[in-house]
Amino acid sequence: MDIIKKLAEEFKIRNTQVESTVNLIDEGNTIPFIARYRKEVTGGLSDEVLRDMDERLTYLRGLEERKEEVIRLIDEQGQLTEELKTQITEAEVLQRVEDLYKPFKKKKATRASKAKEKGLEPLADIIWAQTETGSLTDIAGAFTDAATGSENGVETAEDAIQGACDIIAERISDDPEVNAAVRKKTEESGLITSEAADPEEKTVYEMYYEFGEKISKIPNHRVLAINRGEKEKKLKVKVTTDSETMEKLIADSLPGGTKVAEGTEFEAPLKATIADSYKRLIAPSIEREMRNMLTETAEAEAVKLFAKNTEKLLMVPPVKGARIIAIDPGYRTGCKVAVLDETGKLKAYTTVYPTEPKKEIAKTEATLKKIADKFNINTIVIGNGTASRETEEVVAGFIRKYAKANPKAQEIRYTIVNEAGASVYSASKLATEEYPDLDVTVRGAMSLGRRLQDPLAELVKIPTKSIGVGQYQHDINQKLLEGALDNVVEDCVNRVGVELNTASPSLLAHVAGINMGIARNIVAYREENGIFTDRKQLKKVPKLGEKAYGQCAGFIRIAEGKNPLDNTAVHPESYKAAETMLAKLGYDKNALTGEDAGFADIDDRIWDMYGEEEKPKLQGGRVKGFAALNEIAKAADDSRPKRNMKKAIEKLAADLDIGAPTLTDIIAEMKKPGRDPREDAPEVIFRNDVKSFEDLKIDMELEGTVRNVVDFGAFVDIGVKNDGLVHISQMSRKYIKHPMEVVSVGDTVKVRIIKIDYDKQKIGLSMI
Repeated sequence: MDIIKKLAEEFKIRNTQVESTVNLIDEGNTIPFIARYRKEVTGGLSDEVLRDMDERLTYLRGLEERKEEVIRLIDEQGQLTEELKTQITEAEVLQRVEDLYKPFKKKKATRASKAKEKGLEPLADIIWAQTETGSLTDIAGAFTDAATGSENGVETAEDAIQGACDIIAERISDDPEVNAAVRKKTEESGLITSEAADPEEKTVYEMYYEFGEKISKIPNHRVLAINRGEKEKKLKVKVTTDSETMEKLIADSLPGGTKVAEGTEFEAPLKATIADSYKRLIAPSIEREMRNMLTETAEAEAVKLFAKNTEKLLMVPPVKGARIIAIDPGYRTGCKVAVLDETGKLKAYTTVYPTEPKKEIAKTEATLKKIADKFNINTIVIGNGTASRETEEVVAGFIRKYAKANPKAQEIRYTIVNEAGASVYSASKLATEEYPDLDVTVRGAMSLGRRLQDPLAELVKIPTKSIGVGQYQHDINQKLLEGALDNVVEDCVNRVGVELNTASPSLLAHVAGINMGIARNIVAYREENGIFTDRKQLKKVPKLGEKAYGQCAGFIRIAEGKNPLDNTAVHPESYKAAETMLAKLGYDKNALTGEDAGFADIDDRIWDMYGEEEKPKLQGGRVKGFAALNEIAKAADDSRPKRNMKKAIEKLAADLDIGAPTLTDIIAEMKKPGRDPREDAPEVIFRNDVKSFEDLKIDMELEGTVRNVVDFGAFVDIGVKNDGLVHISQMSRKYIKHPMEVVSVGDTVKVRIIKIDYDKQKIGLSMI
């Protein structure tokens, strides 16, 4: 198989494009580096496409290696034919290769192998050929122990026939074409069914107690739910098919085009053998394949969903200028309070008891007031875990009283933060290294506050699967999940960029080309030698060689460095071209620093030097009435000279001896140096009052934040203790395949309440 050609066909791009991209990957370049700084080579492929291609490349190379191994193994047995070799070589999926290898695979002792040892293979050949005349019992009699003078345990003709049929049954089950036909039919018409292990027991799996759905139709989240129920021994699960249909299919697909000769001595034993082969050998194998296929597909989609949700969560914009009281709610042990300044530095911490059993509301309000006055607090953050609702009520009451008593004071607002993973981080080795003198609970409260100030910088410290924005994350392939989530974190960190002089080792470790060891070395170098003033200083960091520097340099930022370009996404390899361009256009690169940094009129200057006006040809044709007036107006508008900036940039790029895609990125950076892509995401919703569950009414319209997206809908925070569910059917008037087509984690959405279950505290929402 020509892997380059295959990838080009699948990704619908040029062969040369694929070949160049594969070379970059093989050279050890990271995906973020390739996506950002090698656009001329890849043709501008995104990081998502590049990761998909890398994954597919690994699969296809593994497929080719397996083909070579299978060919070698069969050849060593002396059974490799040119036809078989061609079939293996042309196989496009691993399953086909394994089907072709199955007849030659060494097996443990089977009924067929034992029958062969008894010398019954010639009888199997006779039955298979169906050409002998006379009684089958008489034919088989010649293979009994009495007839052969052996002691093989073949006492009767029936024993001989049974052994021969066992051999034929295995032949049928080993045939690749039979397996392919049965697999296809099972996938098309088979059912995945489940029943209760104990019908009397009440469990969350009751909807699956008498359940059946076509394999081809069952949604991924149901597959994972059924798998979990089976794992917990609450469900019995199997694949069911119509056996008669399958037996007929096998009879029509027998190896070598063999057909069962009806009305002969061989018809009954062959039909019984086909039924036995399917029930005993083929069906269990295909059932395992179907279950594995469904699980792998469901897991892959769950991982993809988790990754997309995580990306949206990591790219939530930081809240700048927030001076925070962060509260980690609790009952008996109280609510842990951490006070943070705008930079996330811990200023104070304490514990308050606004909830049961102490319920010291007045004392809590007094403490909050004292902190708010002393540190000029403008934001309160509350974790969404245990006692969150009760704490929120006290905070909302405090804000109302504080605003009334201090009408000229800065407004205080509050928001709820998802605390998933905070306890994991606060008790981790990393947290202990960062804040050895602080209690675990204080670290947890700090983490909540910093999640608001800079979600990306804080969430990278937490095992990504603990963030809690997926479905069945603990049931799926953990290696697959961790790999996908690591890729997401890496892409997000490099998309945003990292401030070299303030970044933690956790954040630096996700920069392209840098691992945790190098990240710690960077921080140690910073602490020993002072802040970095030049990207090139990174080369002095132990174990950060030229290759790693090339990968990471463009994603590192130095806010107050010697060279203003160090605070942009321009890679050092392009500094000369960038500086030459700025000089040509009459700019001073030092203007890239400061509050009003950037060159907003850069397109105009490029156009003045390299642009050529184009006048589109007027469209002909007769029109009447108002249509004529519209056509005349449109023609006049179209006839005005238009800028073709693409051509102008290409001319400038040729002048600078640099690729046009790279130059386009440099120009974008010059307009707004160090721009944070998270600015485009929806802003955090703040509140200054609270709603209770009892306040909710059917048809009430509210604004909320999407907290999680799953296959069947999205969970939305509308300001009460429990998130409401917008089912996929309530997301749009038009048909959608997946909620991701409409919403993402972090989106602000308007919803209408359509269902309230006061007993279970569940809320049904609609976006229609």
